[in-house]
Amino acid sequence: MQSTQHNLEARETRTLIGSDKVEGTAVYRPNGDRIGAIERVMIDKLSGQTAYAVMSFGGFLGFGGDYYPLPWSLLKYDEGLDGYVVDITDEQLQGAPRHASADESAWKDPEWDRKVNEYYHVPPYML
Repeated sequence: MQSTQHNLEARETRTLIGSDKVEGTAVYRPNGDRIGAIERVMIDKLSGQTAYAVMSFGGFLGFGGDYYPLPWSLLKYDEGLDGYVVDITDEQLQGAPRHASADESAWKDPEWDRKVNEYYHVPPYML
């Protein structure tokens, strides 16, 4: 039983990280400017592949901000920043797909994944 308990405490290895540790991680631009934080990670139930991270942006103390899905393939982890880097401009972010609420029902559009991938010009996470 003790070895099982020890494994549950391991939330990060050299190359893997637990989803609970990703949530809240800062998102930066390549120049080091912080633009938001990871609110959650969306994983395909059937394939197990990470589709996108939902980044919170704006607002005050977690209220009134917008939620932006960023394709996982665009995020690169930077050990020096202890956060994720995405090369996105203010103009791209302003026109990006987003929701003004973390309301789960707002994300149920069956075309949502396609819209996100097309906007960022990335292939679908699942081929």
